[in-house]
Amino acid sequence: MVEVTMHVNGTITRLDIPPQVSLLDALREHLGLPGPKKGCDQGACGACTVLADGERINSCLGLAVQYTGREIITIEGIADPIQAAFIRNDGFQCGFCTSGQICSAVGMLAEHKEGAPSAVTEDTADTELSEEEIRERMSGNLCRCGAYNGIVSAIQEVAAQQEQEEAAP
Repeated sequence: MVEVTMHVNGTITRLDIPPQVSLLDALREHLGLPGPKKGCDQGACGACTVLADGERINSCLGLAVQYTGREIITIEGIADPIQAAFIRNDGFQCGFCTSGQICSAVGMLAEHKEGAPSAVTEDTADTELSEEEIRERMSGNLCRCGAYNGIVSAIQEVAAQQEQEEAAP
């Protein structure tokens, strides 16, 4: 057993767990947080996406011990306009991927705001998130129901709101 201490959704959490426990299993099985889903357990679907120090990660791919001392945010710890936008834009159907989609969208919007390089062009950063740019940046999160149009619309809505807020005096 190893001791793992993380900040999870704003709370310092200490766990005594076997060293081979993934971050996903630590969150779900040891901390009782059902938001991150175990989809493929191989990092291909994005259902387990959480934020680690603000960066979106697939929690199934890392061991919990690797995240000692880091800030982990799951869907249970997010209060963001993107959630309401997903509802308004019908950005979910069955809901299985929604927590990962929302965590990924929050991380992606933060990356874009910080000037992360474009995923589509050679620009260092886009001034506007096009549909193509959003689809590329969100390509690590799969939706088996095909709610992609609603997901893109929700992200575009929130991105436009953020741009308006930044432009306001």
